[in-house]
Amino acid sequence: MIETFLLKEIAERALTEDLIYGDQTTEALFPRPTPAIGEVIAKEDLVVAGTDLAQIIFKIIDPGLSVVIERASGTQASKGDCILRIEGDGRAILKGERTALNFMQRLSGIATLTRRFVEGVQGTAAKIVDTRKTTPGFRILEKEAVRLGGGANHRFHLGDLILIKDNHIALVGGVTEAVKQARADLSHTLKIEVEAKTHAQVQAAVSAGVDIVMLDNMSLEKIQDAVGFIRKNAPSILIEVSGGITLDGLSDIAKSGVDLISVGALTHSAKAVDISMEIKGLPQA
Repeated sequence: MIETFLLKEIAERALTEDLIYGDQTTEALFPRPTPAIGEVIAKEDLVVAGTDLAQIIFKIIDPGLSVVIERASGTQASKGDCILRIEGDGRAILKGERTALNFMQRLSGIATLTRRFVEGVQGTAAKIVDTRKTTPGFRILEKEAVRLGGGANHRFHLGDLILIKDNHIALVGGVTEAVKQARADLSHTLKIEVEAKTHAQVQAAVSAGVDIVMLDNMSLEKIQDAVGFIRKNAPSILIEVSGGITLDGLSDIAKSGVDLISVGALTHSAKAVDISMEIKGLPQA
């Protein structure tokens, strides 16, 4: 769960972007309060995300609105289901419509895609995790959407973990030296992960006693060889696979015995789902 104050901060920033000069159309057409009800409808089957943020958006615009979440974030919605119902001044509903929908479509898209990947590894011990390939400024939202889809979160920021990647290795001069230097300055709270592209790098990482080995852009055959080597020589090391992971072939990778499968596409390539709002007027009081 994301803290409410953080959601409010994001919502206020987004509303400022859209309403900094007001809503000229709504204000011209409706000079007085106009009772209405708005229903946010799923136009396809999806996993819901972003409802808490949408509720806050409408409440910021008009605290008097009644905003009822009909399908909680993390649940499945079928085509035609009402996800969110807003009742009150139609002017406020119109002003918040696009901002709320933008967030819900994007975040539900991430949750829905994540659920497909999670279903693709069912029956194995592998866990689907995200990456830092997120929209700048919205990482906390997108990673929460991954969690709502059934996935797990990798590091949130560069301070979470010592992750030695190919460019670090290139600058230092090798895996062994990189791990040695990292460990010399290591806090007891941090683990060390090394990205390995070759079997030689896997061997070096295991010899250096790292906590996690990331098998990057390896073929299935090479993944299987690396898993066999690591399980035999250092069974406590976690094994992550990353790089170009798609739904095709996902099951075979999961069955190879890896622990984690990190998928950048969950956040950088998720398609926004089809969600719309239907508004109708209510009799004047």
